[in-house]
Amino acid sequence: MRIGRPSNLEQGAVGGGRARKGGFTLLELMVVLTLILILAAIAAPSYRVAIVRAREAVLKDDLFTMRKLIDQYTLDKKQPPESLDDLVQAGYLRGGLPVDPFTGSNQTWQVDIEEVPLSPEQTVPGVVDVHSGSNAESLEGTPYSSW
Repeated sequence: MRIGRPSNLEQGAVGGGRARKGGFTLLELMVVLTLILILAAIAAPSYRVAIVRAREAVLKDDLFTMRKLIDQYTLDKKQPPESLDDLVQAGYLRGGLPVDPFTGSNQTWQVDIEEVPLSPEQTVPGVVDVHSGSNAESLEGTPYSSW
């Protein structure tokens, strides 16, 4: 007979219980899975809002750039562009028309065409402003087409 600490085999035999094998119980797995699902449910709306904010930032930047180039074209050519394609053909928009982030197309831009006074006796009609073609509302509650 040995004196000292019993081995694992002896503990199982003496204690009358089973020796536990490695692994997780079903209850432990269910608790972990529930916590993961709760965290995902909290994070999903924040992710969606972040995506919309990113698209809004792209739209604002695209509108600012196109409006600046419309003004620059009008000053350089002494007449406003007849369409947004004139900006591309003249080399002001080298990569082509940007894609509207809310409609997914570069053909949905809405333009304002007005007569632009170039001199006191001469006015020429052309594009003076551009808006998104989307009817959706922004996070601020205003329609993108009014930006």
